[in-house]
Amino acid sequence: MALIPATILTGFLGAGKTTLLKRLLEESHGQKIAVIENEFGEENIDKDLLVTQSEEQIYQMSNGCVCCTIREDLRQALQLLAAKKRQGLLDFDRVVIETTGLADPGPVAQTFFMDDEVAENYLLDSIITVVDAKHATQQLNDRQEVRQQIGFADQIFISKADLVSEPEVHELQHRLKHMNPRAPQKVVHFGQVNLNEVFDLRGFNLNAKLDIDPDFLKEDEHAHHDHDHVHGEDCGHGAHCTDPSHDHGHAHGHDHAHHHRYDDDVKSFVFRSDRPFDAARLEDFLGGVVNVFGPKMLRYKGVLAMQGTERKVVFQGVHQLMGSDLGPEWKADEKRESKMVFIGIDLPQDILRKGLEQCLV
Repeated sequence: MALIPATILTGFLGAGKTTLLKRLLEESHGQKIAVIENEFGEENIDKDLLVTQSEEQIYQMSNGCVCCTIREDLRQALQLLAAKKRQGLLDFDRVVIETTGLADPGPVAQTFFMDDEVAENYLLDSIITVVDAKHATQQLNDRQEVRQQIGFADQIFISKADLVSEPEVHELQHRLKHMNPRAPQKVVHFGQVNLNEVFDLRGFNLNAKLDIDPDFLKEDEHAHHDHDHVHGEDCGHGAHCTDPSHDHGHAHGHDHAHHHRYDDDVKSFVFRSDRPFDAARLEDFLGGVVNVFGPKMLRYKGVLAMQGTERKVVFQGVHQLMGSDLGPEWKADEKRESKMVFIGIDLPQDILRKGLEQCLV
């Protein structure tokens, strides 16, 4: 049986997760989706979507989808759904896990790699984070789990943007980009999103062939070099921009002031080098870093040039779980450059930078 793709849907209380999920379930896309809801969540899928209820808390929905309410353990819920699919008792194409608003997505993601039975049946596709534009600034200031939800995201949807001014939305987007430059952002209205922006993003293939992200650390919409909040020595903003229309030397006339010094503990750190890595030294260093700082490392990813191979090496990880794979060959006219991004809580940038430089040939 082919691996079942799974998507984690997260976001703080009232951000709009259930609204987004309902839209996905009600669209006529022909896909059968199994939804796993944590029953301690602040909202449940509307009961009018549900047709039957079994003792195992698995609901059949009117559109052919399935809803499973977790009473105990996510691992058990996933195993139960996979078993029923194998036995022909349930028919579904993919799984969406809606976390509680207070959840740290890390342990949810780790379930897919730590448990052999789950790993044999499922492929974690991506983590989707919904952000409430109206309350996000205060939540980011006050709640660690909100900052973690941003750090883990493969795709960020900003809801309720109509309740705040355009400059406030821009300010929020800039802050989110500073925390997680690898997750595309999109402002959505009442959960209206295209399916291809939610499913098959392949943001989390630790143990499968990893795709190279063509927009890896792509310059965001505006250059931010002139703003006086601190990004760190090399945050990636502007550093990789080749668009001649971006004049990095002046402000773009934003009346929204980017003068806030965000003191978020979740930050991104980018490392680049056009010198190749020594594979053994890099493996030793990253292994040590993950052992020491793993709990604070939310997501990390890289496309690397290695000595002794003509192919790109792709690696990524979550907390202490790290995987790598060989990618395509470097093209003859392509610049061989390693690019790595680390997203985590109070990561020691100096240690990372110096250690990585010592792994270069």
